[in-house]
Amino acid sequence: MAALPLLPKSPRIEVVDALRGFAVMSIVLLHNIEHFDFYFFPETLPGWMKIVDGKIWETLFFLFGGKSYAIFALLFGFSFFIQFNNQEKKGADFSGRFLWRLFLLLGFGIFNSVFYQGDILGLYAVIGITLIPVRKWSDRAVLATALLFMLQPLEIAKIAGALSDPWYTSPGRMSDYYFGQTAAYLGGHSFLDLVKGNLVNGRLAVIHWSWENGRFFQASGLFMMGMLLGRRGMFVVTDSHRTFWTRALLASAVLFLPLYYLKLSLPGFVAREALLSPLSLIVTSWSNFAFMVVLVSSFVLLYQRRIAQRVLEYLAPFGRMSLTNYIVQSAIGSFIYYGYGIGLYQVTGATYCVVIAVALIALQLAFCHWWLTSHAQGPFERLWHRATWM
Repeated sequence: MAALPLLPKSPRIEVVDALRGFAVMSIVLLHNIEHFDFYFFPETLPGWMKIVDGKIWETLFFLFGGKSYAIFALLFGFSFFIQFNNQEKKGADFSGRFLWRLFLLLGFGIFNSVFYQGDILGLYAVIGITLIPVRKWSDRAVLATALLFMLQPLEIAKIAGALSDPWYTSPGRMSDYYFGQTAAYLGGHSFLDLVKGNLVNGRLAVIHWSWENGRFFQASGLFMMGMLLGRRGMFVVTDSHRTFWTRALLASAVLFLPLYYLKLSLPGFVAREALLSPLSLIVTSWSNFAFMVVLVSSFVLLYQRRIAQRVLEYLAPFGRMSLTNYIVQSAIGSFIYYGYGIGLYQVTGATYCVVIAVALIALQLAFCHWWLTSHAQGPFERLWHRATWM
């Protein structure tokens, strides 16, 4: 019997996997220079290295801070559409199964929080519920809802309150209190104390921080936008879609420049904290969103060029195993930097941390390529899939 021909790989799936891999890699870079939420800047380093550390910190956060997670959120919504659409073609409603899938993701998030309190999986599991009521809405209705969430309605209400009441003051940041308690267990030598601290104090810190920084509304809006990209098939290579991504790149680049300038200039224009805080959050949110679109559209357009694609497609296995990679980097990273492990937080600045992150990414990427030669999914992806459909 003649061998069956290999089916061509889907350009949509490949570019999405590669883009997801890019997002997770950049998240790994940020987590490492942050010592996985253990902010400690060694004083024993040479002066020149402290200067280099500062430049690396500023550059990486300019490129990826608030953007990598946004790409991840966008692709979360895209994946929801793919799963929902596949089941709809079979005459099944995916909503109940998706709720169960989110519950499982919450479990993965809790497990990841054992090592790293800044986990976003649990947050996505909760916010992902907002996709269910809008799953059958029209594109216009979904887009309008997404934009409403992206406008940060809570912050707009705070601005209205401050304008109508001269005595109105911004509520305090509860996350600062909880993050202030983290050094005791992140730098301590007991793994059990770390687990208890991460799962109790750490989760409260991250939940409050996410709420105070508009992540609940922004992530929900990004989920819906990702779902719309899936509906429109925007990751499929066509002339019209290439035009869409080119226009998105140009528009977002033009939008980013004044937003970024406004973000830097606001403290000089607005003295009252009750107005400055919500205004800064809204402008920062949209500035990050604009730059995220620059990154995504640039990546998609580059992927359509043969030479660039040969390089970028190498990231696809990392994206296919994003759940595994995200959890594994948390476990390894906490051991490298925290007190219960090697404790490198005491001696590593951003320069050393980037070297560690690149080595970690290289090892994970090599493992992904090796693993996927004999498995269809990563270990945690397989577990998630089997538990979803058990």
